[in-house]
Amino acid sequence: MSNVYQHIAEHMQEMSKSQLKIANYILQNQNTVPFLTVGKLAKLSGVSEATVVRFATFLGYSGYPELQQYMQDSVQQQLTTAERLKMSQEIYDEEELGVYEVFQDDIANIKATMEKLDVAAFREAVRLLLQAERVYVVASRSALSLGVFLQYYLNMMLGNTELVSSGDNFPEKLYAVNEKDVVIGISFSRYTNSTIEILSFAKDKGATTLAITDNLLSPLIPHAHVSLTASSQMPTFIDSFVAPLSLINSLITYVGKQKTQEFTDRLEMLEEVWNRFDIFAKKR
Repeated sequence: MSNVYQHIAEHMQEMSKSQLKIANYILQNQNTVPFLTVGKLAKLSGVSEATVVRFATFLGYSGYPELQQYMQDSVQQQLTTAERLKMSQEIYDEEELGVYEVFQDDIANIKATMEKLDVAAFREAVRLLLQAERVYVVASRSALSLGVFLQYYLNMMLGNTELVSSGDNFPEKLYAVNEKDVVIGISFSRYTNSTIEILSFAKDKGATTLAITDNLLSPLIPHAHVSLTASSQMPTFIDSFVAPLSLINSLITYVGKQKTQEFTDRLEMLEEVWNRFDIFAKKR
């Protein structure tokens, strides 16, 4: 199934009328379809969501997320930001209804992330973070926003977490990384080379590596001991980070639950410091 579009074309003679509607829409919109949720594809091809899911399994995939992964791998790397902006203008309604479609697509991304969550990998990630001597969060460009959030709360709880981005002097930050450390790489399509290379370097140095990315075809996966995926698909020039942030929220929450007493003591000390420097606004 390396060429997903050829695979679809080869099976068209065996398809029902509804499946042919989906196949024709996919083959005629190869640059757009990889970004569509199951609901959006169903709407645009004129079928039900259940029909789209059955279409994916008919082709031999485990479900629509796997079919979407192969379509993304075939096309997504070729799309520029400008091309994605043009695509958003074609997909989203210019009227007020289009605003709600964005919310619906974000909700669909969260649902897709929940459905394909590898719970064993999630638990292992929590365990590794709790045991790490030092934690490094690696992220660049738009994913840097996720990295800043994750580093802030992990460091608040663990006191050992540092953010590394391509703009930093990352060789100096990571030269001493070793097997006692955990390095988290965060990147979504279009993936940044610096994050891939840093994660690869960390793995070569013996550190345990964790990838937070969009799917199992991501170039981060070969360099990660543990991988967590979150759907970020949206037919526009930006990535939808709602589901990735929800995944990170869950990771932070469960790390905190495992260190309840230590974290409580740490928070109490932090509150004293915050009050001393008058960090937060007080009620009038």
